[in-house]
Amino acid sequence: MNRMNLRLSSVVLGAGVYAALAVGQVANAADIQMGKEKAKMCFSCHGENGQAILPTYPNLNGQSAQYLEIALKAYKNGSRNDLMMAPMAKVLSDQDIANISAYFGSLK
Repeated sequence: MNRMNLRLSSVVLGAGVYAALAVGQVANAADIQMGKEKAKMCFSCHGENGQAILPTYPNLNGQSAQYLEIALKAYKNGSRNDLMMAPMAKVLSDQDIANISAYFGSLK
């Protein structure tokens, strides 16, 4: 393969990766509504708007989706323990966790 073909292949591959990432970000944004549906079990403590109903529960509004996803995965895998959160997180799929995190992360 000559240099011109190699460069062209690299440009095409790079554009494909960029397009895939852009589509993935759009798909994540679309998952916010699915996250709201799945988060209904969270509303009794954290509120539909992410504002906790009691001062002993954390507010989720204003938190980044990335932080919330890391926290939920930690509850799920047992590296972070809480008597209420661990069993709730264990039944969530990774996609559920991403969707719920995107929903609460979208709240200000």
